[in-house]
Amino acid sequence: MRQQTIAEKVGCTGVGLHSGRPVQLSLHPARVNAGIVFTRTDLPAAPEIPARPGAVSSTQFATTLARDGVSVATVEHLLAAAHALGIDNLRVEVDGPEVPVMDGSAADFSYLLRSAGLFPQRALRPALRIRCPIAVEEGDRRIRVEPAPRLRVSYAVDFEHPAIGRQEYHLERLEARLFERELAGARTFGFLSEVQDLWRAGFARGGSLDNAVVLDGQGVVNPEGLRWPDEFVRHKVLDLLGDLALLGLPLLGHVVVERGGHSLHQRLVAGILDTPAAWRIEEPGSPLGPPADLPGLAL
Repeated sequence: MRQQTIAEKVGCTGVGLHSGRPVQLSLHPARVNAGIVFTRTDLPAAPEIPARPGAVSSTQFATTLARDGVSVATVEHLLAAAHALGIDNLRVEVDGPEVPVMDGSAADFSYLLRSAGLFPQRALRPALRIRCPIAVEEGDRRIRVEPAPRLRVSYAVDFEHPAIGRQEYHLERLEARLFERELAGARTFGFLSEVQDLWRAGFARGGSLDNAVVLDGQGVVNPEGLRWPDEFVRHKVLDLLGDLALLGLPLLGHVVVERGGHSLHQRLVAGILDTPAAWRIEEPGSPLGPPADLPGLAL
């Protein structure tokens, strides 16, 4: 129940899913209460962008963070891995506008963080406990969080495609090993019919069968097929965990999602912060009122 960072620097190289640009990523230990901060090392003065809800500038096909006109995109898979491994404080350096996509999942990021070693810190880790339900709806898309003794997730997707259809996944407890075994390897996915439109709009320029599950009208194009029959909903749960990481604190509550995505996830995060009467901050063994200086909750 103590805060954690990593024990040593670790890094990798890859390409951005949407930008298509090569990018170098390095992860560094960070001090207590620093939270997760992205640094654009390719720009003068290496501007910093905190992983906080108020920094979200776009949720179109990925979660993008920005500050003072500087942005970093596709942060959700790295944040999901850090969230699941219990890493609270981390400095993320990137020499481009996007985190590398790797294989389209969080597996490589989990491996990197494990390789760096987890380093327990002296400070306790507060948690955000939901006391009353909070719900958001967008037509037939819904998300809500309700009281629960720990983080639980019930997620459903429903696509009119023969390879997907309706899929549901229930996460009863967020544990690092379970995440690495059951969720981290679930890849992002897209439809072949949309590729040219995405390219024209400036997205998916780095996408390939090596970093995404691609579907045509009949099924999965990737020659190796799926990693799980329900890989699609598993990836949506992975995305949700990355988006919830922007709270900066572990969430104690049951999140229920129907046909979700980054936009809906972030509307729930905003709804939580806009409804302080529905939650409280507590440290292990001693419930507290919501302190104003917790960096993860700053807008």
